[in-house]
Amino acid sequence: MNNSPYLVRLYQLSPSMAVMPNFLKPGHRVQNQGLSPLIFLVSILLLTTGLILIDDTGALSQEHPGCFLKTKSGRVISLNEVCVFPQADPKTAVAPLKTPGVYQAKIIRKQGGIPVILVIFNDQTPFEMLVDTGASGTVITSMMAEQLGVTPTGRGKADTPSQKGVEFEIGSIQTINVSGAIKNNLTVAIAPALDVGLLGQNFLSGYDVTIKEDVIEFRSRT
Repeated sequence: MNNSPYLVRLYQLSPSMAVMPNFLKPGHRVQNQGLSPLIFLVSILLLTTGLILIDDTGALSQEHPGCFLKTKSGRVISLNEVCVFPQADPKTAVAPLKTPGVYQAKIIRKQGGIPVILVIFNDQTPFEMLVDTGASGTVITSMMAEQLGVTPTGRGKADTPSQKGVEFEIGSIQTINVSGAIKNNLTVAIAPALDVGLLGQNFLSGYDVTIKEDVIEFRSRT
């Protein structure tokens, strides 16, 4: 290679080396940069041997961004088109693993000492709801019923934080989702006098509910 203007050395990477975390894109065509035979050689060597090529006067470093080759004369040839730069999956990098069957809902505020959380109805519409473990059923407001398209199908009784055995019109909700804790086809009462809905025992009964300082934890019993 003494007659070639491009003098290179080969370095075998060990598993612990992380200074050049660049991998070849298999089958990728590169644009002609005046050194296509050399880049082709680089591609083949990277693909088949796992070796990194640098010039004889250079060092294994990242003095230039991305993936590159530096010639003996100091010219830098970009190899970004034949390299891929792995990135950590943000879901696994920053999000802790969730415990199956355990769900936590943030307490937004308290109303009369009763915690209020955000609940998703029919997979798309969020509403604030009171969580009262002493309430027998789930109650929604007239405004909620109108927005969700709930049609009254009869009348029933439910307990509220202030009254017992109150008679209401009743209907059905397709899906109620509290931070992943889900129940389908749930019967609800419609209360014109309420300004905030109430999540009751016909939803909570499938969970051990723990009210903490800033969250409510729902632990599935099944």
